[in-house]
Amino acid sequence: MIIDAHSHVHDPVADHIALLDEAGVDRAVLFPTRPHPERATDLAGLRREMAVLHRALAGSENGDDGFARAWQELDAALAAHPDRFIGFGSVRLDGTPEGIAEAVARDVVGRGLHGIGELTPPPGGAAAVEPVLQAAHDHGGLPVVVHGSAPTTEPDLHTLARLSARYPSVPLVVSQVGGQHWMTAIELVRDTPNMYLELSTANIVFALRLAIREIPEQTLFGSDAPYGDPVLACAMVERVTPSGEVRERVLGGNAAQLLGL
Repeated sequence: MIIDAHSHVHDPVADHIALLDEAGVDRAVLFPTRPHPERATDLAGLRREMAVLHRALAGSENGDDGFARAWQELDAALAAHPDRFIGFGSVRLDGTPEGIAEAVARDVVGRGLHGIGELTPPPGGAAAVEPVLQAAHDHGGLPVVVHGSAPTTEPDLHTLARLSARYPSVPLVVSQVGGQHWMTAIELVRDTPNMYLELSTANIVFALRLAIREIPEQTLFGSDAPYGDPVLACAMVERVTPSGEVRERVLGGNAAQLLGL
């Protein structure tokens, strides 16, 4: 089974299914999203969608309406394609620990979702995910995915590793190979047994090759679609990984084990 460990809801969802079919991907982890770059038909439209993304990555919340729409889109996609999508749910990080625990119980566990993410703490603010890790622990060790590329900083990655060590029952996934700090991310994941590194949007092929070589049981194939392409992301993993057990683990086996599939 090939599992794309990182994707966002597409509009229309049928376009996403077509991409997965073309890539030979069996299932995809699906996160809710407020920006939709795939809707843009010109540069001005893309700038509007990316502005929404940049506000989210900076830790600026877009109000309850944006979250409600994202949840509606996720629910619809999961209902339409339960055999293809593995639902994850995000939670706001600007609430109290009690409020975050309630949100995880209601919006993630209550919906029957498989994990929490993609969380986007503001730069320098990775400590804000600790209440989420506590809630994930309280619900049996739900996987938690945290945005790893810019504006995530190198100190943020160290903070995530320290927090992960406090909650060893919780698989913590750093996405996008840790962005420009990929060497640090590989080292931290290597030294933290319950951390994983998701491999999408790498702009240096050598980063993927080294990550898979150093931590073959803690790396996860992902595309970050619609920002990335499942066909190209899968081809990059295949390019740097010899056929056999390691490739099978990275393309789906590690994710299946993490998700209990």
